[in-house]
Amino acid sequence: MQTVFTVETRGQALYEFTDDVARWLAGQGEGLLTLLVRHTSASLLIQENADSDVQRDLLAYFARLVPPADAPQMGYLTHLLEGPDDMPAHIKASVLPVSLSIPVGRGRMMLGTWQGIYLFEHRNAPHHRQIAAHFRPD
Repeated sequence: MQTVFTVETRGQALYEFTDDVARWLAGQGEGLLTLLVRHTSASLLIQENADSDVQRDLLAYFARLVPPADAPQMGYLTHLLEGPDDMPAHIKASVLPVSLSIPVGRGRMMLGTWQGIYLFEHRNAPHHRQIAAHFRPD
């Protein structure tokens, strides 16, 4: 079973889409879910979904870790044609996961109590991000 989820972004942030995946999987039994973001400047995370401060802190941390290309410490970058947020977005996507594997039992993802699935948008402009999903029953 396969599908593609679309997440509409409004700039750099974490966008939860756990409920969309849960609805799609409902009643499917046991197996393994694989998710893959189909872009090179966004990532996928399983992260806490109880306190939005976690998402804000993650965003702030990665902004400090990989600042925009026009920051003085980023002067070594050469891929600059698509703006100062593009190459940093590629760097973030290269160190964060772009795919996830999640066990499924009784048609439900076996996530922890406070875990959610997030698209981590690394670009400033809005985008239509696609996440390919594949469920393989046992």
